[in-house]
Order: sequence, then C-alpha cells, then structure tokens
Amino acid sequence: MNLEKLPSQVEHFIRHNSTAILAGIGATGVVTTGYLSWKVGYRVGFDEGINDESSLISEAPFKVRFKRGFDLHWKHHIPPVLVGGVAIGCIIAGTRVGNRRTAAMAAAYSISERAFTEYKDKVVEKLGERKDQSVRDDIAQDKVTKAAISRDTVLYGSGTVLCYELHTGRPFLSDMETLKKAQNEVNARLLKHDYAYLSDFYQLIGLGHTSSADNFGWMSDRQMELEFSTTLADESRPCLAFEYNYLKML
Repeated sequence: MNLEKLPSQVEHFIRHNSTAILAGIGATGVVTTGYLSWKVGYRVGFDEGINDESSLISEAPFKVRFKRGFDLHWKHHIPPVLVGGVAIGCIIAGTRVGNRRTAAMAAAYSISERAFTEYKDKVVEKLGERKDQSVRDDIAQDKVTKAAISRDTVLYGSGTVLCYELHTGRPFLSDMETLKKAQNEVNARLLKHDYAYLSDFYQLIGLGHTSSADNFGWMSDRQMELEFSTTLADESRPCLAFEYNYLKML
C-alpha cells in the first residue's frame, strides 16, 4: 500500500460515497436517539418511583410538575437531543449533496445532448440526409446483429412486426402504425402538458417500464420524432429498428 496516496484515496472515497455515509450516520443516529430516549424515560420513571415526593408532585399543577421534572432530569436529555440533532443534520446534508449531484448530472447531460445535436446537424449539412440515413442504418444493423434475435427469443407485444428499440436495446412485436400513433399521442401530450415522459411512450407501445424511463422524455419546444431503420435479424428476419430524434433529462 502506498501510504503517500492514502490520504487522497480516503478523500476520494468520502467524496464519492458522501451521500451513503451521511445516510448511514443519519439512520444510526435515529436508532441511537430512540435508545437514549427510552433510557432517559426509564431513568426518570425509576427516579420518580423511589422519590418520596413523587405523590405530592403528581398532584401539583402541570407547570410545577414540568419545572420540577426539568430541574431533576434536564441533564439526562442532553445526549438524545445532541444525537438527534446530528442525525437530522446528516439527513439534510445528504439530501443537499444528492440534489447537487442530480443538478450536475442534468447539466452535464444537457451539454452532451446539445453537443450531439450540433454534431448531427453538421453531419447532415456536410454529407446530406441520404448519407446520414445510411450511417444510422449501419449503426442500427450492427446493434440488431449483436442482439442476436432468433426465432426462439421470447418477445413481448401484440403486433406482427419485429421491432427493436435502440435506446434500451429491446426487441418486441409491434407495427409501424402503432409506433406512429404513439408518436402522435406523445406530441399531443407535449402540446397539452408541455412535457411527456419516455415511460408514457413505452406504455403506448406496450413496452415494459425501465428504472430510468421517468427521468427522460421530451419538452414542448421540440416535437418527438421516431427515426426508423430497416434491418435484418438472425435468419434474415426483417426488423424495424428505431430511435428518437432527441431525449432530454426531465
């Protein structure tokens, strides 16, 4: 082990796992607070049980009982209050770190998406739409070939045409009419609600939900369009591959 690099490695580990570390401390603090509160309650009950004045105090007004109890036991409440405060602080800090990371990821994705769009537009400008389509068709064919879709592959969907969604690399059964209809429905939602999620489109075409489908979609400033490529799966089976003209992180 290189001891000179150890401090920087520890710092990197803490920075990379700060959210999980803070969550762990917060959870431990909650449990510890509960235990210390129970311990204080037990101690207070025990002290009052052996105190000769307990019967007199119980008959006194609430303010008198509260002041008497506070004077006797305020020191015992300090540990759970401190631990609870630390736990709350860790939970708040962890939430802020998570929010900052999410915002940074969204900004980075937005920059990448804009750069890719500019690059794609320049390719079309320099090579023409037919060359651009030819390149996209070749890329789609490579992905479908690597997927190795055979007659024995279990496919979801109720259509008659083999389709392949390039974004998640999933084959399913559908048809051009269903896909176009779903595209129009998504654009109608954009006009009505200003946004639409990728999960909305998946639901319309009968494709299963993914863990990230609610994080991506489209905004009303630009309509969604499907870009199709005709490819061949195993055994020369026609396959309709498609991707989206753009996706945004919502």
